[in-house]
Formats: sequence, C-alpha cells, structure tokens
Amino acid sequence: MKAAATHFALAASEPDGCQDVCDALPWRGAWLGVVADGVGRADNAGEAARKVVASLVENFKARPAAWSLRKALEEFTRLLNRTLFQESLARHERVEMLTTLAVVALEGERLTGLNVGDSRVYHFRAGQLTRLSHDHVEAGAQLQHVLTRAMGMTADVSPHVFETAVAAGDLILLCSDGVTNTLADPDLAALLARRSSARTIVAAAREKATDETLDDASAVVMEILETNPNESASHELEIPDTLAAGQTFDGCTLVRPFNQNERTWLATRGAEKLVLKFAPREARHSEAHRNQFVQEIWSLTRLQADYFIRAFVPENNRTLCYGMEYLEAPTLKDFLRAGPLAVADAVALTKFLLNACQFLLRFDLAHGDLKPENILVLREHGALRFKLIDFGSVGEVFTVTSRAGTPSYLAPERFGGAPLTEGTEVFALGVVLHEALTGAFPYGEIEPFQTPAFRAAKRPSQLNPNVPPWLDAVVLRAVAPRPEERYQAFSEMKFDLENPTKVQPWFPRDASLLERSPLRFYKVGFFLLLATNLYLLFRLLACHAGQ
Repeated sequence: MKAAATHFALAASEPDGCQDVCDALPWRGAWLGVVADGVGRADNAGEAARKVVASLVENFKARPAAWSLRKALEEFTRLLNRTLFQESLARHERVEMLTTLAVVALEGERLTGLNVGDSRVYHFRAGQLTRLSHDHVEAGAQLQHVLTRAMGMTADVSPHVFETAVAAGDLILLCSDGVTNTLADPDLAALLARRSSARTIVAAAREKATDETLDDASAVVMEILETNPNESASHELEIPDTLAAGQTFDGCTLVRPFNQNERTWLATRGAEKLVLKFAPREARHSEAHRNQFVQEIWSLTRLQADYFIRAFVPENNRTLCYGMEYLEAPTLKDFLRAGPLAVADAVALTKFLLNACQFLLRFDLAHGDLKPENILVLREHGALRFKLIDFGSVGEVFTVTSRAGTPSYLAPERFGGAPLTEGTEVFALGVVLHEALTGAFPYGEIEPFQTPAFRAAKRPSQLNPNVPPWLDAVVLRAVAPRPEERYQAFSEMKFDLENPTKVQPWFPRDASLLERSPLRFYKVGFFLLLATNLYLLFRLLACHAGQ
C-alpha cells in the first residue's frame, strides 16, 4: 500500500503544554495512524497520551506475523490499558492516567481501527464523509463532555472496533474533540474535499473556537495513493504435533531436543547451529496458549540488545516458532555447582541483571522469571560474561497478576496476586545474588503452590565469610519481605553496588536493638544495670541508716 500522511497537534495554552499526541507512519507495507487526547490533570494526562502513542508505534513495528491487524490492535490496546490502570493505582492510589485513543492500520485494501473515548475516525470518499468511530460519552447534550470509557479508566477496556475497504483517493481523518467540538461534519467534509493537511484542519478548528470550546487539538490525515489486494503480513502458522531429528521447518533441520525440552531443539541452518523453540502442543487448540507464545516471540524479537541472546523469526516462516543463537555455555545454575561466585563476580552479575532489567523497563516490560537457570555464563578474556534467556514469563509491568515464575524467587506480594513491578523484580534479583554468593536461598526453597511465611532472611556472610558487611546490607534490603522496605527502583540498588562505602547497614523495621546495634545494646544494658545497682545500694544504705 502507498499512502501519504500529515499529523499536527496544537496546545490550547502554550504555558500548559499540549496533552494531545498524534503520529502516522508506514511500516513494512502497512500504515499506522494514532491520536490520543490526555484526560484530567495536565501532567498525568500528557504522560498517558504520550505513553499510549509511543507504545502503539513500537508494538506495531514488532507486530507478530501470526496476528491479523485487528488482533494486534486489540491486544496492544488491552495491554496498554491495563498498564495505565495499574500504574495509576501504584503511583497515585487512584485512577489518574487517562487518555482517549483513536487508531487505524491500513494494509492491502483494508482499514482496521478502534477507538476508546471521544477521539474520532472518519472515512472520506467521493465527497461523502463517514464516521467509523463511536463516541463513548454520556447521553444528553449537556453531558457529552463526560466520558464513559477511556484508556486507564478500568482494569479492562472494550474498544469500539471497525473495519472497512479502502481505495486509491480515499482520505482517513483521525482527530481529538478539540477539532470536532468546533468543526461539524460538513465543515470537515469541506476541508477534506480540498485535500487539507492536518495542520490546516487544526488551524480551522482553532480559528472557530470560542472561550467555551477552546481545547488542545490534534489531527492525522492519511491519503490512500495505491492499494495492494495481495498484501497481508498475517497468515496462519502451522504448529507441529510431534518433532523428530531430521525434520526440517522453515529451512532449519532439527538435530536433538535442547536441555530435554521436547519443544525446544538444537537445529542447523546450513553450517550454522541455532536453537528453535516451537509453540506448545496446547496452542493447536487453545487460543490462550497460542497468544501467550506469540507474545513471547513479540517480546523477544523486539528486544535486540547485548543482554539477551539474539532471537529471530525465520524468513517466510510457515511454522509458529522462533530461532535463537546457539551458545556453548552453562547456565548459572550449572556453574554454581562448583561453588559460589567470588564477590567481584557476584557484583558484576547483579549489575548485569540490573542493566538488563532497566532496558526491559524502557519497553514497560519485566522478565518475570529471574533465576540462575535463565542466565548463561560465558568466559571472555578471563572474566565472566552473562546473557539473560527464557522470555516465556515476560510481561508488561503493573499487569501480570498470576504466580507465573519460580516460587523460590517470587516476592511475597506476588503470592497474593500483586502485579509485576520493579520491586518484585528487585526481590527476585536479590534471591539470585544471595544464591550466587552462598548456594542457598534467603528463605529456603519454596515448593510450587506453597504460600510461604517469610521470616528473617539468612545473612549471606553467615554462609560465606568472604561477603563484606555492605553487600550483606544490599542483599537483605533487596529481599526484604515488606515492599516498602525494599529497593523501590533498579537505580537505587545499582547505586549501592557502585558506592559500597555509602551503603548503610540494613535491618527490618521490627529488628531488635541487639540486632541493629549490639554495641549500643550492651551500652544501654550496662547503664541500666549500673542504675539498678545504684538504686539497690541506695535502698540498702537507707535501711541501715533507719536502724
């Protein structure tokens, strides 16, 4: 498909900034257009709108081939909505990050779109203007400014979804209510008949605005230049029931199961060795299993960084699988069988994991299953280097409320259904560090489906005398059972690791004085005992004087 697009946003008042955000771009034969109008307090409204637009653009670029445009837009929207809702509760303890959304994707000869709130989408052809979106507002002329749906308003969202055929010469308009509150449909049709740009439409809305209707305004105008009826990025992918050595899928020949996992195989592609991971058998008949695997592919293939093994989808694939580079390296779990890491190596491991987690956080993601089995250990010029693997539990921060992950590394609040956060990832990271230093878990091993009691954690230095006091404090703070006593951000823990002389001793809030400061405890005890003895001596002398 060939198209041309313009987009423009204008603030109602420059000092307040613009809470409308819009964008339009082509990507691999398809086009995306999106408008978001932040709702509520300026800071949170603008942040919500920016987050939604930026995330939709990133996700659209990494759209899995197994998803149709409709499926992709619905999945992206639901994930973003849950993220905004949970983040509002986590940061503000109430719903604050709200925005409307109008988005369209063009591919082949079809337009697929959806909207939440009152930002609109129009289709213009041969002088006729058709509204494709639906306003989610209260009924009645006096209440049409009151939204009944918005991104981030509730835990789940039901967007209005629409599809239509498009042809060369058609125009698509997306706009916020800052445009439609001042320009009626006939005004918009007249502007589109003149092939007006987004800037021109926003300027016309501003010129006609009164003190009552003045608002931030944004618009995207997309003109269809040429369609391609044979163009579609999505196709049905095969999920093989059984796998065997010698079979070939998407140009890759299977050699043997990898780590005894019958759905993950060592394979060859020419002279290259690689690892192929196939969708589970359940995905043949379960939409939920299929979607979970597609999201794993989506997460891993868009996260290209040195922290992770390189992942890819085979070109022109016909099988629901993905490939990964093959590295001859043990996992950290296997590596630790020879004994705990040296302190310097354990610190280097932790810094690596913090950097990797911070990288994931830029995509609003958390790994969800940090543990030694998911870390590869490589030797390079005499030093250890690490890679993070297994993205089957990766999820959007603030959204995952299951106990997915490995029990011994789960933060206490996740056993109660709390979502993934920086704090829960810090806990898992702290357990990994404790295990790397001592070979043991801070709270003992936790079995699946067990809901444990988190009592006092074992100090690493009690099990490994090489662990310095400052690192004891870092580990114990990272695995604190109470979220408020734990590091709240990866950057806090990273700062302590990089500045050991500034690390303060750490004790749980209910720790006794003897635990917190033995010297002070004995000093206080000494003076109390001295005072008691003096008092008894005084009473004894008084008794003798009375006789």
